[in-house]
Amino acid sequence: MPRLSEVIAALENLWPAERAESWDAVGTVVGDPGQPVTRVLFAVDPVRAIVDEAVELGADLLVTHHPLYLRGTTTVAASTFKGHVVHTLIKNDIALHVAHTNADTADPGVSDALAGALDLRVVRPLVPDPTDPAGRRGLGRICELDHPLPLREFAARAAERLPATAQGIRVAGDPDAVVRTVAVSGGSGDSLFDQVRAAGVDAFLTADLRHHPASEAVHHSPLALLDAAHWATEWPWCELAAAQLDEISDRKGWDLRVHVSATVTDPWTAHAASSPTASPMGAPN
Repeated sequence: MPRLSEVIAALENLWPAERAESWDAVGTVVGDPGQPVTRVLFAVDPVRAIVDEAVELGADLLVTHHPLYLRGTTTVAASTFKGHVVHTLIKNDIALHVAHTNADTADPGVSDALAGALDLRVVRPLVPDPTDPAGRRGLGRICELDHPLPLREFAARAAERLPATAQGIRVAGDPDAVVRTVAVSGGSGDSLFDQVRAAGVDAFLTADLRHHPASEAVHHSPLALLDAAHWATEWPWCELAAAQLDEISDRKGWDLRVHVSATVTDPWTAHAASSPTASPMGAPN
């Protein structure tokens, strides 16, 4: 039975903290290095529903993609949302470890898992890590489809393969346009438009696309856009990460029980489709 310090060392080898962005907050948030670990839960968000799931599961370690405290705080009072999470974790001897931007750029990382979920072949990073001589680490991935598809069919594949959310997949571009190459980036991706355009791909699948960057992208190039829910684009990494820890556990004889949360923590819970007869106020139908 490994101690927390041993499991964390293995996770840090997969996603070294020094590869996180300077603004990020990764690593162990809660936990006694000497406590034994038998069961681990992976999830995207360290929110109350996930912590309650970890308690019910009897987990000793919760690994999340998103940080609990991305910015500084002056309180962990249980009366606050995040303070309640901390109190629940400590009371139940559950450690919390975060792998965020250090998991985004890892090899394999968040975007590799996203590409795998969409059955895409990864060609190279979208934004290579200059410290990686092999050229495999970096942000986002440039991918190819095994067979070209119309945009509408590729969007349908994304809607089918990614976890279901209220948002589904928003699409910008000609539905009949042929998609052969795709850039993918798990999480918010509209800061990457320059790199996506430079890559010359047919489509870009990511999350949290804002109106003005998206409008500029589709009006000044043939680039198609697919905007999925943030949580849905990052959840496949939980399965990848769990498999990586499973392999380490088997190799070291730890006999860990590793789980992936299926709880949907996307904040949007419903989608009301616009009426086909709706029009802007004052404009004719």
